[in-house]
Amino acid sequence: MRPPPFQVFLEEHREPVYRFLRAMVGPDEAEDAFQETFLSALRGYRRLRDGSNLRAWVMTIAYRKAVDARRGRKRRPHPMGEVPDRPGAGNPEPPDEEVWRRIRDLPAAQRTAVFLRHAGDLAYREVARVMGTSESAARQSVRLGLRRLREEWR
Repeated sequence: MRPPPFQVFLEEHREPVYRFLRAMVGPDEAEDAFQETFLSALRGYRRLRDGSNLRAWVMTIAYRKAVDARRGRKRRPHPMGEVPDRPGAGNPEPPDEEVWRRIRDLPAAQRTAVFLRHAGDLAYREVARVMGTSESAARQSVRLGLRRLREEWR
């Protein structure tokens, strides 16, 4: 069974990939990482074998693009902007952005596992495949990441 036409594949996987990338790299870089993900997918699409797990395959590409974006961010200068007079002054982040910011602050394995599982909507088996670990290690990373987030929100 051959994979569907690329446009069908794109329409089917666009939302979870974008949600994952927005969660991983933030709203400012998600669009670029999304485009890079699907350009890479287009280049390799005709080489896919029958029975390929398309969701896990494209999420693996998205994960690598997110890692590249995070590395690139570290090399770029950051504008300082205005510094508030006291802590808490200025505009607080919207609630969703605060949640994603806290998740982005998790250790790398926990952050990636939580994003893949919840933003990418992947099964633990697929999370493990993308991360190159065992399914039990993927479950453990998600569990530890969620526990840490719960502790921070208390």
